[in-house]
This record gives sequence, structure tokens and C-alpha cells, in this order.
Amino acid sequence: MHPRTPSLRPAALRLAGALALLAFSAGVSAMQHEHAAAQPASAAQAPDGKKPAEIIHPLVDPGVATLPARRDAQLAAAKAWKVLHDFRFTDRQPESGITFKHEIVDDAGKRYKAVHYDHGNGLAVADVDADGLLDLYFVTQLGDNQLWKNLGNGKFKDVTAEAGPGLAMTDSIGVAASFADVDNDGDPDLYVTTVRKGNHLFANDGKGRFKDVTAESGLGYVGHSSGAVFFDYDRDGFLDLFLVNVGSYTTEEVGRGGYFVGRLDAFTSDRYPERSELSRLYRNTGGLRFEDVTERTGLKDSGWSGDASFVDFDGDLWPDLYVLNMQGHNHYWENEGGKRFVDRTGAHFPKTPWGAMGIKWFDHDNDGLLDLLITDMHSDMPRNFAPDEEKRKFVPAIEDDGRNLWGNAFFKNLGEGKFAEVSDGLGLENYWPWGVSVGDVNADGFEDVFITSSMNYPFRYGINSLLLNDAGEKFLDAEFVLGVEPRRGGRTHTPWMTFDCAGADKALERCKDAEGTTQVLATLGSRSSAVFDLDRDGDLDIVTSDFNSEPQVLVSDLAQRKRDLRWLEVELRGTRSNRDGLGALVKVTAGGKTQLRQHDGKSGYLSQSSMPLYFGLGGATQVEKVEVLWPSGQKQTIPGAQVKVNATLEVVEEAPRG
Repeated sequence: MHPRTPSLRPAALRLAGALALLAFSAGVSAMQHEHAAAQPASAAQAPDGKKPAEIIHPLVDPGVATLPARRDAQLAAAKAWKVLHDFRFTDRQPESGITFKHEIVDDAGKRYKAVHYDHGNGLAVADVDADGLLDLYFVTQLGDNQLWKNLGNGKFKDVTAEAGPGLAMTDSIGVAASFADVDNDGDPDLYVTTVRKGNHLFANDGKGRFKDVTAESGLGYVGHSSGAVFFDYDRDGFLDLFLVNVGSYTTEEVGRGGYFVGRLDAFTSDRYPERSELSRLYRNTGGLRFEDVTERTGLKDSGWSGDASFVDFDGDLWPDLYVLNMQGHNHYWENEGGKRFVDRTGAHFPKTPWGAMGIKWFDHDNDGLLDLLITDMHSDMPRNFAPDEEKRKFVPAIEDDGRNLWGNAFFKNLGEGKFAEVSDGLGLENYWPWGVSVGDVNADGFEDVFITSSMNYPFRYGINSLLLNDAGEKFLDAEFVLGVEPRRGGRTHTPWMTFDCAGADKALERCKDAEGTTQVLATLGSRSSAVFDLDRDGDLDIVTSDFNSEPQVLVSDLAQRKRDLRWLEVELRGTRSNRDGLGALVKVTAGGKTQLRQHDGKSGYLSQSSMPLYFGLGGATQVEKVEVLWPSGQKQTIPGAQVKVNATLEVVEEAPRG
């Protein structure tokens, strides 16, 4: 039991946590400024042509110092594992040809403050040109968003310019990206959100060329937008959009690149009702046009939300919404026949993570029920955890209203609308978590979890978490075993910013007692990821969206090491249902075992993708059957005789019988 102090109002608790975050950030920054020492110069050039001095932040970094010991401990633990782990990921970013580099606004750099810009950006995956290879769209804050065409064999080409004017959205302060076929013409369209620069919808012509149709679509919302979730809430066969809005965390001051400078008290903004910003529900009326039905449907969610996901765990065929709150209570909205949404959170989730960030529904133990994993970033901020404490949950010293969880949550589905929170028992806690991606990376028939985790400048180094699913009984920390950590070449830092103390930056605090030019190196960190087979060799790879750095392209060698690898991809084509089949439930039975997948496109923080569903078959050599429950309610079974292993099965929705 942990000691408790007298009860305080929830608002006071939120304020205390936010102030602790600010105090800690300021303390770290001050410590680094005081103790940082000049290091060997980098190749960067100062305005006067000289090489700048180089400063590493933080000078003392337990996250870096403990990497060898953590690796050794994990390798030692793996000797007792029964789960398949004899394969590795290798970061092939240089070989891939991908040169995209995420660029931050100054609120995350030279003029650092604790504000929501540090949440970073998503990346989305889809086969935009129908060549059978999955392409990548990266989002940035400053500079250009980029579309990278998959050339095969792990190689990519930047096709942003030729894919359509406006697709780069230069200096648009991007946030999220979502691919979905909104006009049911058989190709993935693209929606991109921004911070107060207007969101954009791009229609795909089927050949990978995009046209900006924002004006006529009605989706050009201007505000503090975040995640964008496409789903067919009224089951009319067209994908609707739930647009997640955070809340007003910026001022009217404009910074470099045109971004709106963040509030100094951004993380106490939930205390001010006038700063709330309703998320919006848009109904697809056909012809690339949408109408705002937020008020009509009662889906008025004003929490400080970054992301959301849909699910139909009650089996009534009407997709419901779980909306995260990064500073308070989450909300589960139940869909009443496609007409209205009603808040039923308390009935199913009486306690929810206070600082929720990432979300994914999946069946972790193959019992045929969808479970829910939520990552909680903000509960990790009020205190500085040492690396050996990262599996612990933060427990506040003051009471809340009894409805909060502190740390990641895993809600195991018990059936009949009941859930049990079992994250600690399964080993799913980690530190500074952002997005969740799920996929069967060892193809053993159980889905594994990849959590992008970090804080970057001015904090210490934080590792990404790759958790292997041990037959649904627990998850095993495997990022060091599988080569995800340490990063390529032992990299832990990246050039973050350069101060010209003799020129443009001389008025800044950093230049108070400094002369000349200084380059600051800060810790690397990821925000979002996608798990998919990028090189078409039959195993799952991982691509990350890193903050103020290039992505990681983590290529698996499972297919090369395991010659008897067995897998199946399922690609859906709706007819009565939406063309993507989003919302469908797919079951694959092989070797007498059945796996369940929900087709939701959820592929990491701030991202929705259009990808086939991947099923690792473990030791099974053939598939007995594939079952699909379409959003229309149509049930369809494909007998095993029609299913080829180690291939992609396209399932076209049948017409109703009788």
C-alpha cells in the first residue's frame, strides 16, 4: 500500500502534475547549461565558416550509460525463453534510400517549452499506385511531408513532387496522416492534419497521383487537430471521419516557419474550459463530400485527446469509439444504431489511464475477444525514473477522483462487456510511451507489441520497447535481443539545434555567457511506427517516425533464418461494405487454432494505414478456413482448399444469400 495525503480536486492534481513536468524540464535544462562542455566539432558550418563547438545533452545520461548492462541482462533472460526469438532486426535506413528527416518547430528546440508540439508526428502506409508494394508517407512539422514509393527489395524513392501539387504541405505544421478509400474507387486517399494550418484531403487517381479536394470535401478544419480515424459509423458503405482535436495550446505569436508559438502554461490548459476544442464527427455523403454531424449524433468529446480507435466488442455491428484523453478521463462512446453516440465509459471502463497517448485493440491470447492496450505517457512526467524503474507505474502521492489509472493499461476482454486491467501481470508497462503497433513479428500465431518511447531534448535517452507475446500468458521485453536497441552504430544522439551567439540568437538565454556558434546534440527518440512486410519476404518489418531525425527502417531476417516460415495475408474488398472493409473481423483457423484480427488500419500513434492483415501460422502447414464478418453483417467463409499459404488472399465480399 502507498501512503495517501488528503484528497484534492482533480484539477489540482492535473495542475500539480503539469507544474512538476515544467519544473523538471527547467531543472534538466539548467543543469545541462551549467555543466555542458565543448566536445569535438561536428561537420556543420557556422555563419562565419568555422566549425561550431559541440555540446551533448544531457552530459550525464543514465539512459545511455545503462544500455550495455540492459542488453546483457535481456540476453541472459532470453536463454530461458520458449518463444521464438532467433532472428534480428537491422536498421536499413541508409540502404533504403529514404532521406526524409523530421524537422521540429522551435518550441521543441531553441525556445523549448513543455507544449504539445513535442508529441511529434505520424506516418501512414498504403499501396498508393497498385503495384503490390506498400509505400510510406511521412509527416513533419517544418519542411516537407514526403511520399516514398516502394521499389521492392527494401528500396524506396521520393515521389512527393510527381505525386501531386500540395502533397508536401510545406511548413504546414503537420500532425497525423491517414490513408483510407473514402470514395470507394479502389485506391487509398490521404488525409493530413495540422496545427492551425488547415487539414487536407487528397484524392488518389489510382495511379499514385493525388489531387487536393479539401475545399469541396468540407474537411478543411482549422484548429489544434491530431489523429484522424476513418470508420463507417452508420454502415452505409462509405467511410466517415472522426477528427481528434486536442485543445488550444498555442498563442497568436508566430514563430519561425509560420508555426503558432505554444502557451507557457499549455499543460494546465485543461483547467480552462474556454481552451477546449471539440473533436468532430464527419459523415461521408458520397462524392468526396462530408457533413459535420457532431452535434446531431451527440458525440461531443471535449477531452484533451490526441488519438482514438473504433471497435465493436458488443457484437451489434455498430462501431463504437474509444477516445483517449492525455490529461484526464478517457471516453468510450457507444454507437446507437448509427444515429447517436452515448458515453458508456463507466459501465465498461470505470478507471482509465490519466495520460493516455496510444491505443490498439487486438486479441492477445487468441480467445476470440478483442482486448485493449493503452499507453500512458503523461503519468511518467512528474518524476524522473531511473532505467531500472521503467517497468514500474507512477503512483501519485495525492488522491484523485478514483477514476484514474497511472501508467499503461491492458484491458483484457472477459466477455459480456466486462474488462479486467492486467497490464502489470502481462509485463506491458514501459517508460515515456507514445504509439502502439501490433503484429506477429515472429510468426508464431500470437501478436507482438512495438511501443515507440522517448522524450528527446532536454531529457535522457529512452528506449523503444519490443515485446514478444509468450502464447498469450505474458509479454517479454525483447528490444535488445532482437536488435532494435541499441540503435544502428550505437547512435543515441542527433544534431538538434545550432546557436549563433554572435548573430541571430545572441538574445537567447543559451547565449548569455557564450560566444560564437554552438551545435547542440540531443537524444534520439521515436513517436510512431508501422509494422508491415516492406520487402515482401514474408516476415514483418518496422518503420518508425522519429522526432527531429530520420526514421528507422528495421528489416527483419526471420524469413532468411526460418526456412519453414508459414504465414498468410488477407486483403479485403468490400462491396456492400466500405471498399476497404474497415471494421471487418477476420478469423484464420490453422493447425486447429484460430486467430482473430479487427481490420481497423490502426498502425501507430497519429496514423491510420491501408494494409493487408498478417497472420503468422506457427507450425501449421495449411489453413483450414478463413472467416470474415463484414461491416454490412454479411458472414463469409473461405474453405482451406482455396487458401494458399505464404501468399496474399484477396477476399471479395459476397452478395447476401436468400
